[in-house]
Amino acid sequence: MVNAFTVGRLPRIEIGAGVLRRLPALVAGYGPRLLLVTGARTFAASVARTALDDALRHAGVDVETLVVAGEPTPGEIDAAVARWHRAGIDVVAGIGGGSVLDAAKAVAGLLRPANSVLDHLEGVGPELPYRGPATPFIAVPTTAGTGSEATRNAVLTRHGPDGFKKSFRDEALVAQFALVDPDLLATCPPPLIAANGMDAFTQLLEALTSTRASAFTDALALAGIEAVRDGLVDWYAGSGHAGEARTRMAFAALASGICLAQAGLGAVHGLAQPLGSLFPIAHGVVCGTLVGAATRVNIEVMAARDAGNPALAKYAAAGRLVARAPGLGDDAARAKLVEAIDDWTRRLQLPTLSTLGVAAADVGRIVARCRGSSMKTNPIVLADTDVERIVAARL
Repeated sequence: MVNAFTVGRLPRIEIGAGVLRRLPALVAGYGPRLLLVTGARTFAASVARTALDDALRHAGVDVETLVVAGEPTPGEIDAAVARWHRAGIDVVAGIGGGSVLDAAKAVAGLLRPANSVLDHLEGVGPELPYRGPATPFIAVPTTAGTGSEATRNAVLTRHGPDGFKKSFRDEALVAQFALVDPDLLATCPPPLIAANGMDAFTQLLEALTSTRASAFTDALALAGIEAVRDGLVDWYAGSGHAGEARTRMAFAALASGICLAQAGLGAVHGLAQPLGSLFPIAHGVVCGTLVGAATRVNIEVMAARDAGNPALAKYAAAGRLVARAPGLGDDAARAKLVEAIDDWTRRLQLPTLSTLGVAAADVGRIVARCRGSSMKTNPIVLADTDVERIVAARL
């Protein structure tokens, strides 16, 4: 039985080694004025950037560049919009990790209307409806994690005691094209591979078990989880065929972005909001260090309070997949899933929260701020004490 579901807007997706070469022609199709949003280091200093600059010049494209050094803030977005909204930008391209793509997405959305992004952030300010129009946006990921190339939300962060991590979200922000080139992942260092890869896995598992999951997202999430199983640890360790591992993880990250956009997430991403805004902890690290504990607690709570919850069967399906054991019973499969996640967490050297500056005294205020949109699609409603157990398990 396939229940009714809706699939929101997606970009045109091109995935494969070398697809970055398509970018100059795509840009020129929109016009001669490009705002190129990049990170501060790896791509900017690469041979690929030099080749891209040459190709853009040959295509007659005039390039303005915005460098995003970390997680984008509302102030940085507003400053970029103020600088370029009268510059006649025809198209925005983001080449980088999730933070770069989120920044590019937000700037593309506001270049023409030119108002503050704070007008639209969920849970911040007036939450005005976005009216657009958006400038066309092309997304080119250089990491395998967030799947931002396929989503309609730009996540912005303000750090500190009054900090937040909130989304500017609208279907008009979805990229026109997503060029997913595994060759661009070749320079990712191991800690980034680990954090981003576990972010992608978390998004896949949370979307699979979300209360908004569908047959469409289930199929894609399971395919992505299989790709993580076969690609992440090998890529991190430098074993096996690196190109194949990168391609698997590029697909897994893309699939995770599609799944989260269509189905929502769960408790790990609910906790990522306060942990990422109250502490200077990268989003992928939060996900990677918490997903094992959150999966264990979700399974335990459902088994005790809601044994018929369909997410229990989905956790079992994921467990059989990661264990390569299609005949495994449900209880044993769920145990294998948690065991595999814990093993990946160790092998990928994901840090504990205490090493990142979180103390037991912080747990209360973390839990108090975790009830955002992601927590609402967790497969079961968790009590504060349940959420406290997740955080405490990773101190």
